[in-house]
Amino acid sequence: MVGRSRRLLTSVVGKAVADRNAVADVVTEAPAPLQPIDLTDDAAVTQVLDLVERVGEVVLSAGTAVMDTTAQIEAIASTYGLSKCDIDVTYNSIRISVDRGTFMPPASTMRVVKYRSLDFTRLAAVDRLTRRIRRELMPPEEALAALEEITSAPHPYHRWISTFGWSLMAAAVALLLNGGLMIAALSFATTALIDRTNRRLNRRGLPFFFQHVVGGMIAAMPAVLVSTFASHLHRDPALIIAAGISVLLAGLQLFGAVEDAITGAPITAAARMLEVVMMTGGIIAGIVLTLRVSELLNLTTPTVDMAPGRDLTNLPIRVAAGAVTALAFALACYAERRALTTAAFSGAAAIAVYLVAQNAGFGPIVSSGVAAIVVGLAGGLLARRALTPPLVVALAGITPLLPGLRVYRGLYALLNDEQLIGINQLFSALAVGCALAAGITLGEWFARDLRRPRIIPRLTTIRISRRTGSVITGRPPIKPS
Repeated sequence: MVGRSRRLLTSVVGKAVADRNAVADVVTEAPAPLQPIDLTDDAAVTQVLDLVERVGEVVLSAGTAVMDTTAQIEAIASTYGLSKCDIDVTYNSIRISVDRGTFMPPASTMRVVKYRSLDFTRLAAVDRLTRRIRRELMPPEEALAALEEITSAPHPYHRWISTFGWSLMAAAVALLLNGGLMIAALSFATTALIDRTNRRLNRRGLPFFFQHVVGGMIAAMPAVLVSTFASHLHRDPALIIAAGISVLLAGLQLFGAVEDAITGAPITAAARMLEVVMMTGGIIAGIVLTLRVSELLNLTTPTVDMAPGRDLTNLPIRVAAGAVTALAFALACYAERRALTTAAFSGAAAIAVYLVAQNAGFGPIVSSGVAAIVVGLAGGLLARRALTPPLVVALAGITPLLPGLRVYRGLYALLNDEQLIGINQLFSALAVGCALAAGITLGEWFARDLRRPRIIPRLTTIRISRRTGSVITGRPPIKPS
């Protein structure tokens, strides 16, 4: 009787403590009590460590912030009884040390993340696997087999579909900037050429910096040709470059860098930010090289209007273009079908909020931040209903707001000896990117706080009934207001 009462008491206390913890984002609270592995079994501990590190590798490589990656690793490790873990996640490595008690040496392991992959289907599959582990208490060997199947599976559709997604995104960005159908078609073809060229260069091992240089060169070529030979059409060829810049910027990890800086991971934030700066520098170098060569050949370089518009003209078309931009980005990153609709909704909401905020008199930085908060909040709620990681919705939602045109404005001003205007535009583009990332982080925090589990009042008295053997609990007295 006493043994049964003690087990019941442990179960009640454990449940009360578990219910006080807010579920972060991608995990579901495991039932109590857990069924931990034998910590004295080196093989079993090593198996669990291999599982959690490989899950962390997939999540981190997709651009997830350090704190979210650490939370997901810690959740799986604690499910198997490895509750005393020291987890160190940096830009390209995962280190874990497990305390196994006084009489056992700690178990340590490290894994180096050697790749970056925007594969949203794989990320969503790992997210669902994490939920299964926490909910069903899968054996470690079964979880490892499921993870191996996820990581070794091919992309859900052909790479040409991904190329189509990037191209469609560029065309939608051109329409979003009021470029017209002709500029949208040229942006589509230019981006398809950029993607296929960089895929070939990637297979030959060319570093990503030079791939972005090549991408910038290709993006600028059609704009120069249109400015030189088709100026009578009265189109703005600079929007082709802006669309190409937006596509190239979409694959960078600016969002993860700013989120890491905000949430307390400065080392990884600095590394990611340096990568973003270097890749952006490659894009700029490619565009500048093309424009300089064009001037030497007496070709016309595309001009750009420095005055940003604040009107709400063509609002339905621009909102629709924002939705298509977000959907195309999710498609290019191999998102699941269920995530495409959610991504399109977040992109439309972002553009609508941004345009309304700008028309109200706010600047582009504040407007971008407000739109990103809405995307982070709505995405954090919708992603859970669609069983899609919030990262997918967040990245897709802010894609229509990437400052591609602002980057080109800065380049054009610098090339025309307007250093003050050029530096102002480039710093403004950086500020817009940081505002987008910060807004997403704050919006997701609001979403998590709204979905926080109800906290059970602290138990002040716990006793066992002598007559029935059941656990009787007492609640704290209510203080008068």
